[in-house]
Parts: sequence; C-alpha cells; structure tokens
Amino acid sequence: MRIVVSGGGTGGHIYPALALLDRLQERHMVDAALYVGTARGLEARIVPDHGVDFATIKIQGFSRKLNFKGLRTNLETMHLFLASVKRARTILKEFKPDVVVGTGGYVSGATLYAAARMGIPTVIHESNSVAGITNKFLGHFVSKVAISFDDVRSDFPAKKVVMTGNPRAQQVAGLQPNDRLAEYGLTPKKRTLLIFGGSRGAPRLNAAVLSALPTFADADYQVLFATGRRHYDKVAAQAGELPANVAIVPYIDHMERVLPDVDLLVSRSGATTLSEMTALGLPAVLIPSPNVTHNHQYRNAKSLENAGAAKVLTEENLKAQFTSTIDQLMRTPATLDKMAAASKRLGVPDATDQLIQVLEAAVKGD
Repeated sequence: MRIVVSGGGTGGHIYPALALLDRLQERHMVDAALYVGTARGLEARIVPDHGVDFATIKIQGFSRKLNFKGLRTNLETMHLFLASVKRARTILKEFKPDVVVGTGGYVSGATLYAAARMGIPTVIHESNSVAGITNKFLGHFVSKVAISFDDVRSDFPAKKVVMTGNPRAQQVAGLQPNDRLAEYGLTPKKRTLLIFGGSRGAPRLNAAVLSALPTFADADYQVLFATGRRHYDKVAAQAGELPANVAIVPYIDHMERVLPDVDLLVSRSGATTLSEMTALGLPAVLIPSPNVTHNHQYRNAKSLENAGAAKVLTEENLKAQFTSTIDQLMRTPATLDKMAAASKRLGVPDATDQLIQVLEAAVKGD
C-alpha cells in the first residue's frame, strides 16, 4: 500500500497519524508512506524525527473576527487554500498513493480535498466528540469517516461513518505496570495520583495543586505532578520543601509508560489522552481546557463522565472542589475500581487495526 497521511497543528492530529503508520509497518502493509504538513507546524519537527518522509504545503487558518483585518486574513486564507490544493495535487501525482488519510488541521483540508477531486480513495479520522471545521468540510468529499466518539457521528454523512477509536489506544493497550515511578523518587506499586496539564502546563491547575499540597502531605497515597516546562521554576519555588510522597517535575517524557502504574489521572481532556486512558482502563478527573475550538474538550470529558469513567471539573470550580474531589476519590478504592471498569469498557484496544480495515474498504471501493 502506498499511503499519504496529512494532519498538523497539534499533537492530537499528528500522533494518531504516526500510530497508524507504525501499525501498517508492523503488519508489513506499507510499500511507501508520505506525510504532508506545513513547514511551521509541530509536525515539521515530529514527523521527520519519526523517520517518515515529509512534504510541505503553505496554508493558514480562517479568522473568526468580523472586522476589516479578519476579512483581509480570510481572503488571504482562501488564496492560500487554492494554491495549497494545487501544490497538493502535484505531490499526489508524483507519489501516486493508493489512499490518503487526514487527521485534522488546515493542512489536511487541502490535501484530502485535492485527493478526493482526483478520485483517490480518502479517509478522515476525527478524534474528538465535536468535528473540527476541516474534517466537517471534508466529510462531504471523502470516501470514509472514522470516529472515536459516537457523539460526533451526526456531524458527518451517516453512510460514510465508521467507529474505530483513536489509533493511539492500540499503542498503549498492551503496556504493563513497571517501576518507572522510582525515577521520580516515588515508591513502585504504591497508590499513585498523576496530575498534568499538558506540555505547556495549566496555570489554574498548578495553583490548585499548590493549594492541595498540605492535604497530599498527610495522605496515604503518593503524587506525581508535571507542571509544564514554562511553569516549573515558579511552581517549585512556591511549593518549597516537598513531602516524601510528592514529586514535582517539569514534564514526563513518554507519559504513556507511567500510566499503567497510576490509580487516578488528573488532566486535560484532549482526545489522545482519553484514548490512552480508556485503553488502559484508568479513572480520571478531567479539567477541560477552555481555550479550544467549539469547547470540544468539555464535550470529550462529559462523554466519559456520563459513562461513569471520569469526573469533570471546570477551571472555574477548581479552587472550591479540586482538593476535596481528588482526596475523596483516592481514599475510596471501590469508587476508583468502578470508574476504572467503566473506562476500560470505553477503550478500543485494536483501534488502529479497525482504522486499517476502513482504509482497505476505501481502497476497494466498498
């Protein structure tokens, strides 16, 4: 199979795409692979480092401002989109893919639109519970639409939609408990709370953790807290001397390798995090980022809360509810076990293989 994958802007678009390519290679199904992104996006660093051939097109997003500046930006965006479709056509003609897959971001819009117009089988993967603007647009043109949340099904033509889950789930589903917590001065196999607000950190979450430190110090569980690199020095200074059962770090490389040793996860509710969490059957307290399109992290989180796998706290409620909510859960193993079982039921441990079946169906024209 010759495959082109396109997606960019955020890790939530890039890592599922790479997970798909990794699995195709494991199954010896790839003759050639090409990733199409932008030169300025996160994918420009991550994809080549992953050993995948990389091509670029130039594109930008639309402005939501209704003033003159916004109008001018959107005219520029339309011009760039048309030029990027032309560039994508050139890339596709040269590469001659059997299928083209998009995982979101403006760059995938041009690539998948060009492929669909050229009659090449096309598949998009929507990882969130609310369709992104690019995928919603592409849904009218592509061959198949793979989804991770049933809530998003109504955003696409019904006959094209297939539930597959997020490819990242299959990458972590087989991970087993290990002794990695010892790297942070913590005790392996002791009940553990993991808190992180993403690679950039979340200031309100960091403040809530600092307020909770006296409670954590008296707890019979341990805490691993990642502040985000840009906030670490400030948080560490405010925290002062830490109790033996609390570790504060800037970031955790290969976070998924720590997850099997965690009893409760406190995090944002991006699609990749939730796919990893449910693949392993982890309970969570989810704090959706309010700074995302269509508030999709809140919708993601509520989907898990409604299933009994998580509790949702908004940033506005952190000061009043953070410490009591988390401490009560950590002191009630029966509740955590019930939430973990619900989380496991939501997991899709063979998500990548299911997505590959969709690709094969698209290539066959089924």
